[in-house]
Parts: sequence; structure tokens; C-alpha cells
Amino acid sequence: MSEELNPKAVEPAEDVLVDYADKSLGELSQMFEGLMQDEERMKRAKEAENIKTAFYKKLSKEKAEIKPADTAEEAESANNIFESVENGFKALYSHFKKERAEYNRKLEEERAANLVAKQAVVEELKALVDKQEDVSATFPEFRELQTKWREIGPVPASAFRDLNDTYQFYVEKFYDKVQINRDMRDLDFRKNLEAKQGFCEEAEKLAEDENVIDAFKELQKLHEQWKEFGPVAKEYREQIWERFKAATAKINKNYQAYFEGQKEKHEENLQAKTALCEKVEAIVAKEEIGSSEWSALTKEIEDIQKEWKTIGYASKKENQKIYARFRAANDKFFERKRIFYAEYKDGMSANADRKLAIVEKAEALKDSTEWKKTTDALIQLQKEWKEIGAVPRKKAEALWKRFRAACDEFFARKEENAKSESGFRENLRAKKTLVEEIKALEPSEDKSLMKDLLQSFQEKWNAIGFVPFREKDAINKAYRDAIAEKFGEFLGGGRGNRPAGGKGAPKGQRAPLSEKDKLIQQYNRLQQEVDTCENNIGFFAASKNAEALISQMQEKIDGYRAELKELEVKIIKMEEENKETEE
Repeated sequence: MSEELNPKAVEPAEDVLVDYADKSLGELSQMFEGLMQDEERMKRAKEAENIKTAFYKKLSKEKAEIKPADTAEEAESANNIFESVENGFKALYSHFKKERAEYNRKLEEERAANLVAKQAVVEELKALVDKQEDVSATFPEFRELQTKWREIGPVPASAFRDLNDTYQFYVEKFYDKVQINRDMRDLDFRKNLEAKQGFCEEAEKLAEDENVIDAFKELQKLHEQWKEFGPVAKEYREQIWERFKAATAKINKNYQAYFEGQKEKHEENLQAKTALCEKVEAIVAKEEIGSSEWSALTKEIEDIQKEWKTIGYASKKENQKIYARFRAANDKFFERKRIFYAEYKDGMSANADRKLAIVEKAEALKDSTEWKKTTDALIQLQKEWKEIGAVPRKKAEALWKRFRAACDEFFARKEENAKSESGFRENLRAKKTLVEEIKALEPSEDKSLMKDLLQSFQEKWNAIGFVPFREKDAINKAYRDAIAEKFGEFLGGGRGNRPAGGKGAPKGQRAPLSEKDKLIQQYNRLQQEVDTCENNIGFFAASKNAEALISQMQEKIDGYRAELKELEVKIIKMEEENKETEE
């Protein structure tokens, strides 16, 4: 029986997929240099072509992404960099191509020479079969031809099958037709059987190997070696072949099962990667993305990229497509982010200019004494400040400090003025009260008493402090007129004897303020503090720590108001005590 030596036809093993898309131009060049140093580099031609394709794709993409140069020198510099990188890689690849061409040429020459040599062996074997000589002469020659055949290397693939079938045909014909010595023939059969049993054992071990790819490759070598040996005794031919074929079938089955599993795994990976593509595409499709969202979305994209790297390859047909889709979505996201921040930066620069204009206006107003008008103007500037968007971080703090300093300086001056005005107003009310008290006095016939009253009124008048400048002359006149009306006979007729408080009035030592007056003055000062704090609290809204500052100021205001209530209670109680004393 003729043995069917071809293993079960299966798809060839897929090349290991290598993703070059994430490699830089420098890394791809280094990978090619490493390949060129490998002694087995001629067998890595496909890998070399993949690196070359990835290199030129990357080069084209980076050239397309480069921004237009501002000057001819910058453009020339960028072009020189790319030209240098490309020339370096081109030199490496050119050298490889020359080596590869020479290698292939020599390989073809060797295979062509091997074909001629093996054809010659076949012809010699055919002639040997046709001889009818004694076996002692023909068999050694036959063994020599077998050895010679095995020592000749591979032939062109197109001629392999026909040549090998012809060789096997004459080998079997020699054994079947030539009358050789039985002992020698049986010895040869035993040697062939031992060799083929060894092939069976190796194949059976390969059938248990977990690395089905390597096992399949080794099986091909065993089949080639099997063909190199002649037949075994007829009674063993079917048995030995069935054993070898069974191991072959198992290896082929494992190989097929592996690739079926790979197909399922590739499909799972493709679905997982498609889902990640859809996630990124959904983020990119968002119509409006605020400045506060970009950081979170970027983190989400980076997490998706990390997850992508944990997923294996899709099928060879789909892997590059799905990666291109994923890369395109990522590129679109980061391009949109770049455009947003470029526009955002331009907007912040414009905002900085607007705030600088407000700062300059505030600084021009800080020395003003038109309190009401300037206060309104500064409050309006505050509102405008709040309506302006963000400015660059490097400028924000400096601008705010300048604006705050200008406002603080004005309101500090206003507060001091208000405190003075408040005291002067209180003094004016006290003097008006004293004038009314004088006017309401019923003159007494007791001159001594009237003199004492005059002295008392003069001391009280002198004890009261300044009044607002515009009210000074009017209140002084009212006082002089009231004194002149009630105490004119005690003043004398000379100009030097005018009532106290007018021009030329005697300067007596001021009487100390009563406890009630001190409380009233303290109450007025605290109320002014509350008004000032409430007026200035709006300034803190633009600060980085606005909430904390406003909270602190509110606590301060609450404390003032608590003190005001306590003072109010004390003043009312003191008034009630004074009324009881008077009664």
C-alpha cells in the first residue's frame, strides 16, 4: 500500500501581531537596527516590511500635524529634522533590501541546483530499478542514492511535489521488483521501521504539547523526514502509518481548535474595543464642554486608554481597523481640547485686559474725597469685576491685590472721615440741645444763681467738641444769642465780654464727658463699623477664599451688633436712672 504522507491541510499559522502605531519614529528606527543585527534577519523580511510601513505612516502623520512655521528659518529647521530621520531609516532599509535580494538570489540558485541534483538522483534510481543485476551490486548503490538524496537541500516549491512523488515511486518499485537478498532487505525494513517508530513517538509527544503552534511546525518537519525513509515490511506498513497518522490528526485537531478559540477570543476583543471606541466617540460628541469638565473627561479618556491596553488583539483583518477608529476618536478629543484651551487662553487674556482697566480706574479714584459719588463708582466697578470671567493664574492674584488695595485705601479714608463726621454731628446735636436748654431757662431774681448758671452753661459748651465746619458759625451764633438774651446783664458791654463759644470767648477747661455721653459715642462708633463692614463685604466675592472671608466678616458684624444691643440697654437704663434722679 502506498502511504499518504501529506498531513491534514490546515490554515497556516498567523504571524504574531505587533502594534507599531504607538511607536515613535526613533523607536521604529531602533527596532529596524536591532533586526539588522540578527543573524537570522533574512527570515524576518515580513517584520521588516511591517516596521517600514509603520515608519512612513508615522512620518506622514507627524508632517501633517506640524503647525505652520512663523518664519522661513523655522520651517526649514522642521523640514531638516524630518529629512534627517527619514534619510537615516531609508539607508537602513536600502541596505536590508540589498542583502535580502542577494539572499533570495542565492537561495533560488541553490534550490535550482538542488533540483538538478535531485533530478539526477531520480534518473540514477530509475536506471537502477531497470537493472537486473545481482543484489549485492545494486543494493549498496541504492543505499548510496538514498543518502545522496537526503543530503541535497530544498528545491523550488513548484517542483517539490512532483519530484518527491517520482522519487518515492522508484524507491518503492526498487523494493518491490528487484530480487534482493531477503536478509539485507529485512535489515533495511527494520531500520526504516525503527526510524518511523521514532517519528511516531515524537509526533505523539507533540500531540500533548500545549504550544500547538510549535507542535504543528515540528510535525511538518517530521513529515519531511518520514518521506526521506523507505518503506517497512508489508505487515507493518498499515500499522505504522496509522499510528503516525493518528498523532498527526490529533496535532491538527489541536491546531484547528486553537485557532477556533483564537477566533472567538478575537471576536470578544473586537467587541470590547468597539465598546471603548463608542465611549470615546460619545465624549467627543458632547456639544458643550465647560472648562471645569475638561480635566475629568481627560482622566476618563486616559482610563479608557489604559483599559484598551489590557485587551488582546482582534483578528488580523479587523485589528488595524479598530485601532484606527480608536486613535481617530482620541485624536479628535485632544484636538478639540487643544482648540478650547487656545480660545480659553485668548479669552482669559482679554479678561485680564478688562480687569486691568478696572484696576486703573479704581486707583485713580482711591484718593477722592467725593465720598458718595466715589463709593457708587467703586461699587459699580466691583459689579463689573464679578461679571468678567477667569484670567491667567499668573496675573489673577496681582490684579486682585491691586484692585483690593485701591478700594481698601478709599474706604479706610472714608471710614475715618465718617467717624469724624459722626462725632461732629453728635457734638452739634449736644450744642443744639444746650441752646434750647438756655432758651427755655426762666430768669431768676437771684443774681448769684444766674451767675452760677451762666458759668455752668459756658463750661458745658466748652466741654462739647467740634461740630461740622459748615454748621459752626450758625450754632455759635445761636448760642451767643441765647446767652445774650438770658444773661446779657452779666456779660458787660465791651467787645471782650462776648458769650463763651463765640469769637473771643473765654477758654475754660472742658468738663469730662458723662458716662451716658461716652456710651453714646461708643454706640455711634460701633454703628459706623457695622455700616462700613456691610458696605465692604461685597469686595470679597472676587477673592479665591471669598466664602471664608465673607464668613469672617459676618462674624465680625454679628459681634458688633451684639455690643450695640448691650450699649443700647445700658443707655436706656442710664436715662431711666437720670429721670428718677431728676424727679
